[in-house]
Amino acid sequence: MAEVKTVSQVEDGTRLLRWFGRHFPSLPNAEFHKLCRGGQIRVNSSRVRGTEVLRAGDAIRVPPTILGYASENVKKTESGIKFSLTDLEQLRKCIIHSDDDIVVFDKPAGLAVQGGTGIRKSIDKMAAALFPYAKVSLVHRLDRETSGVLVVAKSQRAAQSLSTQFQSKVAHKEYLALLNGEVKQSHGVIDNYMIKGQVFDSPTRLNNGTGQRPQRAITEYEVLGVASGCVSWVLFKPKTGRTHQLRIHSALSLNAPIVGDDIYGRGRKMDGAINAMLATNNLHLLAYSLTFRHPATNKIVTFYAKVPDFMQPVIKLLELKLPQ
Repeated sequence: MAEVKTVSQVEDGTRLLRWFGRHFPSLPNAEFHKLCRGGQIRVNSSRVRGTEVLRAGDAIRVPPTILGYASENVKKTESGIKFSLTDLEQLRKCIIHSDDDIVVFDKPAGLAVQGGTGIRKSIDKMAAALFPYAKVSLVHRLDRETSGVLVVAKSQRAAQSLSTQFQSKVAHKEYLALLNGEVKQSHGVIDNYMIKGQVFDSPTRLNNGTGQRPQRAITEYEVLGVASGCVSWVLFKPKTGRTHQLRIHSALSLNAPIVGDDIYGRGRKMDGAINAMLATNNLHLLAYSLTFRHPATNKIVTFYAKVPDFMQPVIKLLELKLPQ
């Protein structure tokens, strides 16, 4: 007896032939087209040719003769990495906005942006699987431990436009962070130089035989609240994009490392009462907002991330506020 399968949100926009190739990878193409011609494969009870574009909710009739070609619910990217439909559905739920040119994610903490050795799941590879007909390109990055807004290009035009905006600082980012310590000045600008996790007041050439020079790192900050004299709720507006810039500026320039930072905050004790409120050891750094010109409309757009669940309890209990 034939089965009827429903196209998921993850598979929206997939062509029928590709859908069958995903679910029944050993089904020969010739057999697939024969079944289409014979009316044994149908979509929403209608006959098909095999080239139809599917939409979420479509009902696909699967004849019993091909059920033996089934495999696990996985999708394989060009790199050979497999993702389950559950993986892709979880990423789809992180989408803030999507159109023909861009997709904006509210990236969860712990998910890598770019794949590499030993990294099975990453935004770039999973987005390519989620949008198989788009030219997915990264145009900026977030640390694996950082949560928040991340825009990914879905076309060459969008990639060029967004890359230029990030390089020229037209794109504007804001971060929220919970710091372990009281920041004395309510606002200010950190302007120094950094290299390899160290900060310097000037770009003096390092006397280490490498010839490397520290890179200038500029961060505007505003203290939105201080609780119990031991934690600070801070809005960061980075003007440069150095590796771990906000983490280093917090720990070394403000003498208040970001809560959960196991690199630059190691060895720094936290108030016992505050520590008891923290449900996880996650980095309490959120890429809160991102503003840029849409590559197709040229209009200024701003996207916001939700405060992640692991940050909610301490923020609510200490009555810390979001930016206005």
